[in-house]
Amino acid sequence: MKTTYIQLSLSAVLLLGIYSCKKGEVAATEVSASDSTVATVTDSVSSAATMEVKDKQFIKTADVNMEVKDVYEATVSIEKTVQDLGGFVTHSNLQSSILSEDTYNTSDHEAMLIKKYHTENTMQVRVPTEKLGELLTKINDKKVFLNYRTINAEDVTSNIKYAEMEGKRIKKTGENIDQLKTNKDKVKLDNDNMAEGNLQQLATMDTTDNIKYSTIDIYIKEPKLRIAEIAVSNTRNIDNQYKFNFIYDAKNAFVEGFYLIQKIAVGLITIWPLVLILGAVLYFLRKRKLTKTEHKKVQE
Repeated sequence: MKTTYIQLSLSAVLLLGIYSCKKGEVAATEVSASDSTVATVTDSVSSAATMEVKDKQFIKTADVNMEVKDVYEATVSIEKTVQDLGGFVTHSNLQSSILSEDTYNTSDHEAMLIKKYHTENTMQVRVPTEKLGELLTKINDKKVFLNYRTINAEDVTSNIKYAEMEGKRIKKTGENIDQLKTNKDKVKLDNDNMAEGNLQQLATMDTTDNIKYSTIDIYIKEPKLRIAEIAVSNTRNIDNQYKFNFIYDAKNAFVEGFYLIQKIAVGLITIWPLVLILGAVLYFLRKRKLTKTEHKKVQE
């Protein structure tokens, strides 16, 4: 009798379990079909971005690297989204790296400058921590390919507790220093304790700010190269047109020749002592030669 009762009880429990499982599967199917939008949002944002734990404090950061269709358009959209969420941009470096640059002449006066370039932007933004998940979802809408996304939630609860204890210690140390007799050592101790207190307050302020605002580093680029076509002047043809002018150059050559003669004359006038000494040397050498010639004729 007892065995039969136990068997009937186990059978009832088993049937209830099967019924509950089937009911749960049906409920799950209904939720998935009727609330697909919520499921998509949940899948696109890591739980670390929206995680909240009682009696815990987290510093949340994120790093996103993705490719977008238009870097400039995505940059403007992200900056506007950050502003709308109550955040701000701390860094944005939008730049184009030129890979090649060629000029093709299309007529005697016109040419086309072809630039192949790659556009990218490195950004750092900060938003209220409770808006981190929403920002990541909106950034994700701009991607054509996601290289990687990293979300960090650092538990700083113990650090905050330690900072509070350190603040109490510094305060107690200051009270003990005040009870000392005023002298040179007391001034130094008081100054060092105040400096330590200031550093502790600064660290506490930084931690509070990092808890309140999350920092997101964003790198975006375009998957393909861009080509810019810029109309310019045909500089080569213009250079050839004005490279040589015979009449103008001949006139300048004549004038420069005249100036050269003047410079030579001025140069000779400048070295007149040398010319005079050279003339005197030549005169004495010639006179000496004539004297030797006359003496030789007399001997003959």
